[in-house]
Amino acid sequence: MVFRKPPDGGWGWVIVVVSFFTQFLCYGSPLAVGVLYVEWLDAFGEGKGKTAWVGSLANGIGLLASPVCSICVSSFGARPVAIFSGFMVAGGLMMSSFAPNIYFLYLSYGIVVGLGCGLLYTATVTITCHYFDKRRGLALGLISTGSSVGLFIYAALQRELIDLYGLDGCLLIVGALSLNILACGSLMRPLESSDSPSPEKICVDKVPDQYFIYHEKEKTVEENISILEKGYIDEKCVNNVPDYKQDSILNKNVLTPINVNEKDTYKKKVVEQTNFCKQLAKRKWQLYLNYWEETVVLFKNKVFSALFVAILLFDIGGFPPSLLMEDVARSANVSEDDYHVPLISIIGIMTAVGKLTLGILADFKWVNTLYLYVSTLIMTGMALFAIPFAKSYLTLAMLSGILGFLTGNWSIFPYVTTKTVGIEKLTHAYGILMFFAGLGNSLGPPIVGWFYDWTQEYDTAFYFSGFCVLLGGFLLLLAALPCWNACTNQSSKLPPNTYSYKVASSA
Repeated sequence: MVFRKPPDGGWGWVIVVVSFFTQFLCYGSPLAVGVLYVEWLDAFGEGKGKTAWVGSLANGIGLLASPVCSICVSSFGARPVAIFSGFMVAGGLMMSSFAPNIYFLYLSYGIVVGLGCGLLYTATVTITCHYFDKRRGLALGLISTGSSVGLFIYAALQRELIDLYGLDGCLLIVGALSLNILACGSLMRPLESSDSPSPEKICVDKVPDQYFIYHEKEKTVEENISILEKGYIDEKCVNNVPDYKQDSILNKNVLTPINVNEKDTYKKKVVEQTNFCKQLAKRKWQLYLNYWEETVVLFKNKVFSALFVAILLFDIGGFPPSLLMEDVARSANVSEDDYHVPLISIIGIMTAVGKLTLGILADFKWVNTLYLYVSTLIMTGMALFAIPFAKSYLTLAMLSGILGFLTGNWSIFPYVTTKTVGIEKLTHAYGILMFFAGLGNSLGPPIVGWFYDWTQEYDTAFYFSGFCVLLGGFLLLLAALPCWNACTNQSSKLPPNTYSYKVASSA
């Protein structure tokens, strides 16, 4: 499919609006799942660790399945995937209202809703990148705030719906709201040239001449069987039987009369088809080998390896507050009269502020994005260490705001990845990092919940979370110190395809 030059406007702004609302509608409930988490604890009476799997799967499965999501969008397009995923998210939420136990929620809310969100995220980002080039950063920044605004609004909305209609009614209404994703998806018009050649024609044009398949009139079943028999006999006897004897054998086995020229033509066609398939399989295998070789090269880069560890530890320790903060307040015996705004709503709105602020800071030439990212990790770890000392709504609200702002470092993570591996390796490296981010999202809340089930308090759990984030931050800082570049310059030449991060470079 051939795309026109990105217009950087026009219908692209409609794409930005519908992508914003798509992320708002699909991520609103999963990110604000902390409100539902408290209700599920009371409804099913399971442990906190087991119950936390529901929200962690919903937020992590989309990242874990990001390669599959990318393949789906590339194969079918953003519009069909968005519409289908809208049905998945709405259906998963509505099914969750009939959940008889926590294990059913793992499937309906965790996997179905989570996978739908992952597909929608990939679709919205892909279609936005097609429509924008010079203003791509602005467009992506605008649509990414949809999830943060959704977190802010859905936290209060779900709480109000639970008070009015109960947990089951809340999930049904939220699922019905998600059906609006279908309308948003229908407006995701692909940026496609009207006179572009068909995919089949493009594929045929790219086939090497020596493997070109002849286009001739279709034959009957008997004739096709004859062709296959001739090709099989020819392949077995080509090295042992002379050509004139081979033709004699073939003539005896022909089921229908075919002239000599036609026989030779189709013999050649079958052989070339076989060679063509073998060549495609060899190329496919070579692509897999190249992928793993490039992966090994990426992990030889010490900064990338530290970044991989940092993002995993950050999501293990930094994600649980957005899921568990409501239960932390309940465990601290915070009075409901003091609850002016849900803590999860505060996290959501401050995350949007953090994304925009950190994104703007990253555009300044005098700001090093890697050090900026490391500073957010270290401050997040310190804030997590402070949670056990917060015993009032005011202190918990302040810490929620700080954690939400620092979680906005997702907006500068692509900048850091690009500076580390280069733009040519960004897609490969970012896919690996997102997989491990999803793994951290999936493991973090259950681990914190298990700590609570074990100790009957959240203090130890958040000390563990803070330690994980601080460890990741300091490892990344250590790997990016300028002294490593000095050592590299004094050593022998780097092998080709090895990347070195220059800390002094402008972000």
